[in-house]
Amino acid sequence: MILKLSDPVNKLPRVGDIYAKKLKRLEIKTINDLLYHFPHRYIDYSLLSKINQIQPGETVTIKGKIENIKSEYRQFKKSIQRAVVSDSSGEIKVIWFNQPYLINTLKAGKEVSLSGKAKSFAGRLTLASPEFEIINSQRSQAIHTGRLTPIYPLTAGISSKWLRWQIKTTLELVRGQIKEFLPYKILIQENLINQYEAIKKIHFPENKTALKRAQERLAFDEVFLPQLAAKLRKINWQNEKKALPINISLSKLKKLTDQLPFTLTNAQKKAVSEIINDLAKNRPMNRLLQGDVGSGKTVVAAIAAYDVWLAGQKTMLMAPTEILAAQHYQTIKNIMPKNLKIGLKTSNQKINNNNFDILIGTHALIFKKKRPSKIGLIIIDEQHRFGVEQRALLIKKSQKQKSQTYPHVLTMTATPIPRSVALTLYGDLDLSILNELPSGRQQVKTWIIPQKKRENAYQWIKKQIKNYHSQVFIICPLIEESEKELMKNIRAATTEYKKLKKGVFSNLKLSLIHGKLKIKEKNSIIKQFNQGKIDILVATPVVEVGIDIPNATIIVIEGAERFGLAQLHQLRGRVGRGEKQSYCFLFPSFNVSQHAYQRLQIFQQNNIGVKLAEMDLAERGPGEIFGTAQHGFPKMKIASLTDYQLINRARKTAAKIVRQINQFPLLKKKLKKYTIKLVEPN
Repeated sequence: MILKLSDPVNKLPRVGDIYAKKLKRLEIKTINDLLYHFPHRYIDYSLLSKINQIQPGETVTIKGKIENIKSEYRQFKKSIQRAVVSDSSGEIKVIWFNQPYLINTLKAGKEVSLSGKAKSFAGRLTLASPEFEIINSQRSQAIHTGRLTPIYPLTAGISSKWLRWQIKTTLELVRGQIKEFLPYKILIQENLINQYEAIKKIHFPENKTALKRAQERLAFDEVFLPQLAAKLRKINWQNEKKALPINISLSKLKKLTDQLPFTLTNAQKKAVSEIINDLAKNRPMNRLLQGDVGSGKTVVAAIAAYDVWLAGQKTMLMAPTEILAAQHYQTIKNIMPKNLKIGLKTSNQKINNNNFDILIGTHALIFKKKRPSKIGLIIIDEQHRFGVEQRALLIKKSQKQKSQTYPHVLTMTATPIPRSVALTLYGDLDLSILNELPSGRQQVKTWIIPQKKRENAYQWIKKQIKNYHSQVFIICPLIEESEKELMKNIRAATTEYKKLKKGVFSNLKLSLIHGKLKIKEKNSIIKQFNQGKIDILVATPVVEVGIDIPNATIIVIEGAERFGLAQLHQLRGRVGRGEKQSYCFLFPSFNVSQHAYQRLQIFQQNNIGVKLAEMDLAERGPGEIFGTAQHGFPKMKIASLTDYQLINRARKTAAKIVRQINQFPLLKKKLKKYTIKLVEPN
């Protein structure tokens, strides 16, 4: 049987359509997916012991003969399988639960290998529910017992035992298909084993040393490949794509900045200078502007767009939500000269969308039928919230066909990005960082409020609203109450809104916003909140990005322990946008664990977004930083983005080999998963 790694799993022996559907729930669709479904832990069954030497509590492997085995049936169709196994030193009882088929598999007289934990039942030493294998002289090596035994992530109808057998069989069938893609010199320099051995030993290591060697190789691949791909993208961008240089009038730029109602921070000035230098080149800028919430990214972007306008070119700014697009439209309109035409294009709003100098919109910009002309700059806000294809398509549609020039590109994010993530995922981008808050801004005071002080906190909030006309966000993790037992104590926005409106805040103006509302309703609510017509806005984390209400000085976060530290920081950034002192109240759920409470204490004491993101990365993984898995974001099964030594090793290796990539066709082919396939919309 000739099999390819790209073949669907139902081509494998003993994998029909039924098992293929089950495997799909584990994201296993192809033979390659199956081989890369790595164990998440191992049980050490390598201690081989004689029966008379076993001690209670030991995890051991014994080899012996089944003396007898029987099944005892009990109430409610439950059963116990009891066996006696002997070796030259003695006998031991063995029991399994609800596995009556074992009577036909483990018959008296058969030689078996059993691995499990020895326990004492009624004074007798017993192996309870051990892994078992029938000793077969034709089988060269055990896969379930007597070794480091892999335990896999599972789904209903798939067991680790079945996966072990299937992966072992598959490895033998496709051995010739697993080609080494790393150049030999990298294997030698980095002291790495080959690809086939790494995959084989991650599943079936002979010992802990072999397991470590396999993990080292596969972890290296996981951080090396995305970094190499990023470096290739950067070289291609710099060498193959051309842009129209935008020459800046520094005197006119100074006139704009002097008229701003605030002074730029040093970090903003530095970022503006870096962007101006990029715009003046004949290759397109590809820069990431990363700044904490409230650090003034929109102003920097607006200045860049103004420079482009002075040069007779246009700008398009794409935001992930209509609320944020409308926010940017209003902010940029307020600081730009009146003769500069600002447009807005979303699925519900169209203002100057065909006659603009700066056009702001959502992904609706991608589907603009008429190809815009003279686009000199593309700005993409919260860029990780768009797919790779969406971002690239906007750039491609803005390409000038006749001159084959591309627009300059500035991407922005308020998401705090750990350095290791930036190196691995954004290696093709130049980086500007806004690490200062505008003058007059005060740090948001953060307090953890225990349940017994909830009413006191509510009374304090009422006084702030009455005495200082403060406005308040109350954030709930859910929209509706959950029927699940574990979620019943989690506050839902709709329920909390009704409860507070009738109860403690009955004399105040409350409103409710969540993701299920239509965009017109959301925009209307945000407009009223911004105009001071709403005192308290009860919301889901939909407000995490894009709502800028200078008079909002208090945010209450219900079920705070359910959020990652980086997400909490994003939510906290909804207040403190003006000069007034602002506050963040963390309301943990009932019976919150000590570990979760300690995390909230860390958040309470820390206002530095990148530091909080580093903690999230170490504890919970990159998904907690970005919220959802992104296409192009490396799925780390073995490597850790906190392993800075490995990341630096991989980065240096990628830098050495990137310009020789055409010499290594298998490595180049491996990088295809990181490339972008563009499809024009109908």
